[in-house]
Amino acid sequence: MTEKTSTFLVTHAEEESAVLKDVHDGQVHTLSTNPGVETDDAVEATVAPEPPMEVTWEVVELDERRPLTVHESDEPPTSHEREVAAEQDVGDLERTERAGIGEIHVLSVPPEETGDAVADVLNDEGTLARAARLGVNRVEIRSEDGTVSVRYLP
Repeated sequence: MTEKTSTFLVTHAEEESAVLKDVHDGQVHTLSTNPGVETDDAVEATVAPEPPMEVTWEVVELDERRPLTVHESDEPPTSHEREVAAEQDVGDLERTERAGIGEIHVLSVPPEETGDAVADVLNDEGTLARAARLGVNRVEIRSEDGTVSVRYLP
């Protein structure tokens, strides 16, 4: 195996070790030492397998580390997000780029399942992986009956 440079999500961190997941290909890398990262951090790094067995990895270079946060906002979806949802069928998802950096995802869900949909987004590791991939620091979830807005923000 050879060195690998990518964006990783820290899925688990302890004082002595950490687990990184490549947000582009999903490969998991168990580190034998923790280079100072915490769970839910996004890191831009180069990792390499440790000899002789190459079962664990080490961070060769850590270019950037940023904590990621996901939270539910008290604010409702914007009027534009509500308009997008009104034009969708239940179960549809529309992704739009934000001005600058990030994305906004609008999901149409059955009104009685809005709370469950928000909980799913809050607890989904994929939400953090997408934030890491997009280069943003926070994810804000807004909702009202039948509409969930997931905002990936710098």
